[in-house]
Formats: sequence, structure tokens, C-alpha cells
Amino acid sequence: MMNAQEIDPRKSSGENGFLAGEEEPPHPGWLSIGEILKEPHAVFANSRFLIGYHHSSNVYLLGGDYLTLVDPGNDYTVFSDIEKLGYAVSDIGKVVLTHGHRDHCMGVFELLRYAGPRESKRLEIIMHAAGPEEFKRLAVQSGFTPTELRGGETLELSGFPWEVIHTPGHTMDGIGLYHEETGTVISGDAILPDAVAEVDKTAGGSLEHYLFALRQVLQKNIVHLLPGHGVPVAFTGRRTVEQTYESVMMKVLGIGPEDKMTWMEGARRLAGKGFLAESLYCCGVELAVRPENFQALQLKGFTLNDMGRCEEALEAFELALEQQNHDIYGLTGKGRALLGLGRYAESLPCLDKALEMEPDMREAQVFKGMALYFSGRREEAMHIEAFKSELEARFGKPGK
Repeated sequence: MMNAQEIDPRKSSGENGFLAGEEEPPHPGWLSIGEILKEPHAVFANSRFLIGYHHSSNVYLLGGDYLTLVDPGNDYTVFSDIEKLGYAVSDIGKVVLTHGHRDHCMGVFELLRYAGPRESKRLEIIMHAAGPEEFKRLAVQSGFTPTELRGGETLELSGFPWEVIHTPGHTMDGIGLYHEETGTVISGDAILPDAVAEVDKTAGGSLEHYLFALRQVLQKNIVHLLPGHGVPVAFTGRRTVEQTYESVMMKVLGIGPEDKMTWMEGARRLAGKGFLAESLYCCGVELAVRPENFQALQLKGFTLNDMGRCEEALEAFELALEQQNHDIYGLTGKGRALLGLGRYAESLPCLDKALEMEPDMREAQVFKGMALYFSGRREEAMHIEAFKSELEARFGKPGK
């Protein structure tokens, strides 16, 4: 399993990226997102990127019908630099915050010092509903009640649609913005190139939520990544998301950079902790290299059964049983998958075969009882003591 450095993105890029006494290179200023990504789509034709430095995050300026700022950072020079691009600060119609850390959001109040947005009241501040209450209070006092998101919304930003993805983990209020046509995600601190953001527990962060967030992002067709810190990633954005996902799995397992672990060992340990989707991911990586790995196929089948994805589980068990057709666990797993698909009569031969080899296997007994019960053979099912006791434990004895 891969490793990645952990950073605290609330620190300055200088603290994270330069050695003591090393001179920070000149700041490049606003750069064209379209040129960086080699992406000709109109969404980026007039859009710019300002890399974060000192105590400020990356800032994204989306051009179009009006200007949208995604994370105004924490640096007063952002807005004077916008004017150098030929825009007025009053052209900014919306500000979207990927989360409520100061290095991403406090630039809002610098923006409100300008007369145009302060007096027109047309500026919309957009953030997740779980964002910092103190920030919301200050915004309201300044005359702007933030628009609060939950995730799943589609925002119109500068004339283009961006889907909101809730990305908790680093903080509870994290969001990403996804532009489907270009496969671009603006990820805040949830996904960073070559690093993993610290979990900020004071802001509701947790590793479990982090895994959830990354699963949501991986459901999208990610091509480009515009992160909250560091340089944008063109064309290999999905791999950056995968690397972050793998690194967070390692943190869940308590594995350090010096530790060695195979994908199969990781899959087993994740399954044991109840992280089924992550166990399945590890099995998939292993099978991409060794498609006939019996243990990976078997564990994949068990995991899919537990997730209720019985059709896929059946396929995995059938591939495993082609190699070892008398494996009692594979036979029981296949029987369970067929049971989950409502194919009760087909599940019985698998379970009977397993019980021929291991008559006391309780799991196979229970599944056989279920297959008999649901196929209308209830009297036979109730003669299986393991099934009967399981039924009574769940629903009580008949007549009570």
C-alpha cells in the first residue's frame, strides 16, 4: 500500500515547503487555469489560479458571466491583483468556501472592505451548513447571510454548472466542486497532491468521514484536480484522489511510512474493522495485478455479500470455485449470494455440498434453513436447529 506525507495545510506553504533559511522563489501571480490544465473548455477560458503562500490557500477565480472566487484565501493582495487582471472587485458575484479554515475563508472580510460589494449587497457567500458559526455571525454582521449547502446541489458559477460534493474528514464542512464536462474537481484540502491534510478534530474532522468523502469523489470521472494547496494536477487527477484514499486507509490501520503491508493484508484488516468499501478497493487493486488470486476473489465475494451486492459476489465466488471447487467457504458464500438474489433452490446444492464436508458449519446451516424457509419448505427449515435458534433469537418463539 502506498504512503503519502501528512501536512497541516493551515500552515504557510513556506513552512511546509521550504527548508530553514531557504529563500522562497518569486510568486508567479495569477496564472491561466486553461493553460495549466491544457483544457480548452470555455469554463476555463477566462479563469485564473493564484497559488497560496504565507498563510493563504490557493485562490481560484472563475471567469464568465461574472466572477466567482473559490476560497478567497487570507491575503489582502488577492483583490488588488484582480484589478491588475483588468477586472473590478465589483465584478465578483459569488464566493465559495471549500471549508472554514482561516487560510481559505478570511479573505471574505478583506473583500467586504471594498465599497462595491459592501454597498451593493449583491455578493453571495456560499459555504457548507456545518461551517464555523463565528464566521457566519461575522458575515451576517457585515450584511451578508451565507448560502448554506448540504452537498449534492448544482451551483451556477459564472454561467457554468458545478456539482457540490460534501467532503468531510479534514473538517466536517468540507466541500468539493465538480465540473462534469471537463472532469475537474476543486478539492479544497480534502485532496492535495503528494500529501494528506491533517484531520482537524476541533472542526469535526475524522478519518472515517474522510474515507466517505473520498469514496464520493471517486464515483466521479476525475481528470483534473484543483487543490487547496500545491499546484493543479492535469489529466492524472483521479490517481491523486486514489493516492489520498490509500493513504487515509493506512492511517485508519495505524500504518506508518516505514511499515510494509500487502494489499491483501490491508483488505483483511479493513474488513475486520468494518470498512467494507475500502476492503473491496484493496481486493480490486490486488486482482488488477493477479486476476486469479483465490484469496482476493474469496474475500471480495464475502465483502460484496456483506454490502448486499449479491450479483457481484456470485461472480467472484464462481471465479474462486473454478480454482478450488470444494472450498467450503466459497460454497457457503455462493449459497448466500444466491439466497440474497432470491434464487433459493439454486442456493441449496451449494450449501448441501459445504455441509457434506463440514456438517457442523453453523453459517451454512443457517443459510440452508433460510433457503428452505423462503422457498416454502418451512417444516424442513425448522428441523435445522441452528436456523431455528437464529430465528427465535431475532423474532422470538412462535406465539409470544
